[in-house]
Amino acid sequence: MVRFFFFERPPGQIIKLLNTDYNITTSSLCSVVESVGDKVEEVAVGDMVVPVFLAQCGNCADCLSARSNICSVLTYLPGFMPRDGTTRFSLAATGEPVHNFLSVSSFSEYTVVDVANVVRFGDAALPPEKACLLSCGVATGVGAAWKVAAVEPGSTVAAFGLGAVGLAVAQGSKMRGATRIIGVDLNPDKFEIGKKMGITDFVNPNDIGEQTVSEVIQEMTGGAGADYCFECIGSVSVMAEAFKSSRMQPLHERLLNSVWAKPCDWRTVQGWGKTVVLGVDGSAAPISISSSNIKRGRSVTGALLGGIKPKDDIPVLAQKCLDKELELDEFITHQMGFDEINRAFDLLTQGKCLRCIIWMDGDNRQGEGRV
Repeated sequence: MVRFFFFERPPGQIIKLLNTDYNITTSSLCSVVESVGDKVEEVAVGDMVVPVFLAQCGNCADCLSARSNICSVLTYLPGFMPRDGTTRFSLAATGEPVHNFLSVSSFSEYTVVDVANVVRFGDAALPPEKACLLSCGVATGVGAAWKVAAVEPGSTVAAFGLGAVGLAVAQGSKMRGATRIIGVDLNPDKFEIGKKMGITDFVNPNDIGEQTVSEVIQEMTGGAGADYCFECIGSVSVMAEAFKSSRMQPLHERLLNSVWAKPCDWRTVQGWGKTVVLGVDGSAAPISISSSNIKRGRSVTGALLGGIKPKDDIPVLAQKCLDKELELDEFITHQMGFDEINRAFDLLTQGKCLRCIIWMDGDNRQGEGRV
């Protein structure tokens, strides 16, 4: 993801397209409310807000429950507004509809967002270049460590993929008191970056020969595995490997040698390891895991936006940033004007950036966006 901000432009320039697909892409930004529709009372003109892809109506059973963060009323409609299934964008020249993306549509000078997809910061006012990080990746990683896994003090964590989400998992786990945080990534530069965010050990799959990552993590943990594993890439093979890396507690030797004990691999007898899937596999392929391992106590779960409720939890994360409990500076590796956006994508695909802040007014670093 590339984070950027919207800036006020002369009237008439409502949207700009980066391609001819008639979609306004990307889902992360920090902005200022330019106008509000009828019956909107939650936000006002001039408020600093973070639009998010996950709606929170605040009234449905799922929004009211602590067990879910996925609104059952305003479900995601690809390319359309969630309430009426329409789009508010069109081509000025032809009137053809232009569809939005993940209910946000960031790559435009102005965007239209349902109030259920907007988080107002209130008193926890962060600089916009930091606030935008809480709209997706960082919130996902920290939230997963805090709310989905509920990482316990003294535990061992493994994060598969050290992009912004994986590094946020590391930082969130460190905040929760994890004492060992293993990072897994193909990019050797990520270890030095990860150390600043809580990574204590590093595994590069290219450097372990014929061993699998799960075998290496088992060796590193005395045969047990990690208490919590987080898949932050979106690969079903990595999801399965993360599960295999989760904690497995062997039975006592005398049980294995008893007359009723069946031959088995001692490393897969029982366990309490928890695997959290955060990455998105575009093909929605099935994950291959052993049902016997599930029955013996190991578990796997998934989460959108790290399990957080946007309107409730993002302001809390913002306050933790202001209190210096959550550090965001290391996530921002580059800042540049919108005219350099292609360079930003190059940096992203080359693995040379974490989050690149794109400012719509070029050199100005203190401007305001408009929603």
